[in-house]
Amino acid sequence: MTKNSFIFLSLAICFSFSLLAQQSAAYTSNMVDYQKALSLYNNNQFLAAQSLFGSVKKTTKEEILESDCAYYIANCAVRLNQLNADQLVEDFVKEYPTSTKRNTAYVDVADYYFENSKYAYARKWYNKVDENALARKEKEKFYFNNGYSAFSTKQYRDAKKYLSKVETSQEYGSQAKYYIGFMAYEGDDYNQANAYFEQVNDQERYKEKLSYYQADLNFKLGNFQKAIELAKERLPESNDEEVSELSKIIGESYFNLEEYAAAIPYLTAYKGKKGKREKTAKWNNTDFYQLGYAHYKQGDYEKAISEFNKIIDGNNGIAQNAYYHLGESYIKLDKKQEALNAFRYASEMNFDEKIQEDAWLNYAKISYEIGNPYQPAPQVLDGYLEKYPKTPYKEEIETLLIDSYITSKNYKEALKLLEGKNSFENKVAYQKVAFYRGIELYNENQYLEAESLFDASLKEPRDDKFTARATFWKAESDYNLSDYEDALVGFKEFQLIGSNTPETENLDYNLAYTYFKLKNYPKATEHFNNFISNKKDDKVRLNDAYLRMGDTHFVTSNYSAAVSAYNNAIKIGAMDADYPAFQKAISIGYLGQSSKKIKELEQFILDYQTSKLRDDAMYELGNSYVKANETDKAIKIYDRLNSEYKMSSFVPKSLLRQGLVFYNQNENERALNKFKTVANDYPKTPEAVQAVSTAKLIYIDLGRVDDYANWVKTLDYVEVTDSELDNATYTAAEKQYLDGNTDRAIKQFNGYVNEFPNGLHLLQAHFYLGQLYYKKDLVANAAPHYTFIVEASQNEYTEEALSRLSQYYLEEKNWNQAIPLLKRLEVEANFPQNVVFAQSNLMKANYQLENYDEAVSYAEKVLASSKIDNKIKSDAYVIMARSAIKTDDEVKAKKAYANVEKVATGETAAEALFYNAYFKSKDAKYEASNIVIQKLAKDYSGFKYYSAKGLVVMAKNFYALDDAFQATYILESVIENFAEFEDVIDEAKEELSKIKTEEAKTNSSIQPE
Repeated sequence: MTKNSFIFLSLAICFSFSLLAQQSAAYTSNMVDYQKALSLYNNNQFLAAQSLFGSVKKTTKEEILESDCAYYIANCAVRLNQLNADQLVEDFVKEYPTSTKRNTAYVDVADYYFENSKYAYARKWYNKVDENALARKEKEKFYFNNGYSAFSTKQYRDAKKYLSKVETSQEYGSQAKYYIGFMAYEGDDYNQANAYFEQVNDQERYKEKLSYYQADLNFKLGNFQKAIELAKERLPESNDEEVSELSKIIGESYFNLEEYAAAIPYLTAYKGKKGKREKTAKWNNTDFYQLGYAHYKQGDYEKAISEFNKIIDGNNGIAQNAYYHLGESYIKLDKKQEALNAFRYASEMNFDEKIQEDAWLNYAKISYEIGNPYQPAPQVLDGYLEKYPKTPYKEEIETLLIDSYITSKNYKEALKLLEGKNSFENKVAYQKVAFYRGIELYNENQYLEAESLFDASLKEPRDDKFTARATFWKAESDYNLSDYEDALVGFKEFQLIGSNTPETENLDYNLAYTYFKLKNYPKATEHFNNFISNKKDDKVRLNDAYLRMGDTHFVTSNYSAAVSAYNNAIKIGAMDADYPAFQKAISIGYLGQSSKKIKELEQFILDYQTSKLRDDAMYELGNSYVKANETDKAIKIYDRLNSEYKMSSFVPKSLLRQGLVFYNQNENERALNKFKTVANDYPKTPEAVQAVSTAKLIYIDLGRVDDYANWVKTLDYVEVTDSELDNATYTAAEKQYLDGNTDRAIKQFNGYVNEFPNGLHLLQAHFYLGQLYYKKDLVANAAPHYTFIVEASQNEYTEEALSRLSQYYLEEKNWNQAIPLLKRLEVEANFPQNVVFAQSNLMKANYQLENYDEAVSYAEKVLASSKIDNKIKSDAYVIMARSAIKTDDEVKAKKAYANVEKVATGETAAEALFYNAYFKSKDAKYEASNIVIQKLAKDYSGFKYYSAKGLVVMAKNFYALDDAFQATYILESVIENFAEFEDVIDEAKEELSKIKTEEAKTNSSIQPE
């Protein structure tokens, strides 16, 4: 070795020794820091420890020390809840795969989360642990912690898997059994749950909870007596919530043992359960059912109802059972309307078919007894028989079905139900129903439709009484259709077969009128006399009979008898006496007693200031003065007539008469003035034609033919050269009319009108055309002809034309065109019935146009008349009531509807009953309101709109009476069955939503709307 080599070697050894010394010092320093960090970690100073572990990790070259630092850094991050904690653990495992702390890292993190009750996090890390790498003691802890974490996160399959592994563990066994038992309990495996709970019931820490679970388990296992014993033992030591739950167990156990009296106090003590997001505990439908049924079995039906009726929206076997027993409870308390709804609901469910059938039977019977607002009672009865054809109650229900067709009064629907049913009983029912439906249509003035129903009734002559009655009313319909010959045949036929019917009472009256219309006055007189002889109590008809008797004598020129009859009518005084008084005066005149006639007419004008015949009387008085040669008086009374009754059809006649008086007195200029007034102001009238004719004679007498010619040229309706052809054409058409040849008369009158647009008889021709078209029910064709009449000067046809034309516009609902015509008719009519017609329809038209004040004004006029029947009276009260409702005057409406109810029939009566119920409900008379609605449902079920509205009021009444079931069921039925009435459905939905929202506060089975 050279010197240099030795020197180099020595230097190398020195350098190596120095380097080793440095490394040893660094390692020692890192170990000191590592131990400090570990001490900080063990003292829970995780942030400081993490920092120091970080420093050591950065400086050390030792892989083991570095991996240990990485392990603790990640562990500290977990305990400090740092965001990157999980990632640090994952990084540690990834970067140091051979570290002995790899499995420990998973366990430590999982245990940390477990100890801090973060079981979902713990599960994540326990799932990463290699259980085979764990020591036996560590495995038990791992199994329990992992199992409990799974239990706490409701992962019961994994929980049972791990907890089962430590069932026999001295440390964890009892806890594992408890939780396995609880999971079995939650999974409804009560036998297994009971077996596990039995193994740990000596453990003090579980005793409190186990006493409840074991009581509940025994209840669910059907060991009701044991459940009662266990629950009662626990009651004294329990808090309020536990008392509630234990009371439920005891109550239900007694319930299932059918010891209902014992069950009631415990079922009542139950407070209900809280939902996840609810602050208050609630019962459910089953809870209400059990307590209700217990009361039911004790015979306490009021309390049973108070529980059953809280069950809303039920749709299971319990609900069906509850509703059935609710119905029975109502029956026991004679609350049939309420029972109807309960049985109906139960009958619509098929969970228990026996209950369903029995409920339907009860529903059908009650529908017959009190009516049904949802569907016709016959339909319910028929539906029951169809579904249960072998029912032992078949004969009873069939009897009720037949009678229900009649008692329901819903004849229109009943006819539909009866069509095609061929049994004898159904044919008997059909005869009656067709008859009653005919009467309904007759009362609505639909005579053709009524007659077809009477014919249908007569085709099933099963009951002699109804055969006779249908014969009578068919004759009445013929009479109202002006088919007097057929009417007479019908009345005579009835005379032979109708001895035991109410219609015989006034048969002579009907026969007399029919003969009167046929102008067979001797026969008319005979039957009026018969009626008068046998009828002393009906003053209105007696009065009318004397009037018509007077008229028959009058038209047959038996004036003495006429005077006697008119005097009798005046004495009775059941009707206005102006007509008989006037006719009496005219008859006296025909007897040649001129001065007496004049006195009678003078007295008439004084006595009857508002009579529609006063202008007639003035005209007749003027004529009588002329005959008595008291021309000054005649001119004065004619002037008075012309002044006071400008719109009267007698004005042109009066003016003509004045002209003739002046003509006869050779006062030609005064005469011409009157004739020209008539010709100019009342063109085309018969009076105008006569005025022109007489004026012509004066002009000829005065030698002023040119003046006459010039004047006549101004009158477009006078065509002197064609007058003979005009008369001949008109006469030919009139003959066809008088002979009853309707179609030929129409053709010839139309020919006349077209050929002579300014004809002498144009007025009459248009009138007859109107009448002919009207008779053929071609009212639209008649309208232009009536229009011609009413637009002409006042004439003898004006009144009839106004009546017919206004009626046409009314039927077309053309109120604005009808009103002016009706106003004219009201003022110009001579016949009182036309005044009433005008006023009653002005009332209706103004109501339709929302002129409510005008409508009420005319209603008051109508009611002030003594010549109105109940139908018109009812209409007037209805208009007053509806107008009051529209103007929010419910006080007035209430009074008006009360009057409607006294006289109304059909839909109007249904409307009045609805408002009766409505106002009673507003006055908090809920039960009384419901009674009225029951009557509405029974007697007027055919008028569905008011049935539906009534049911909504009934629902409100029941809710005010604390019967939520009735309220909600009725509203749901309205929504289901009356979709065509949107306003009613909207109200029902709104009310239902309110009720369900309120009831959901105490019943967890209800879903708020």
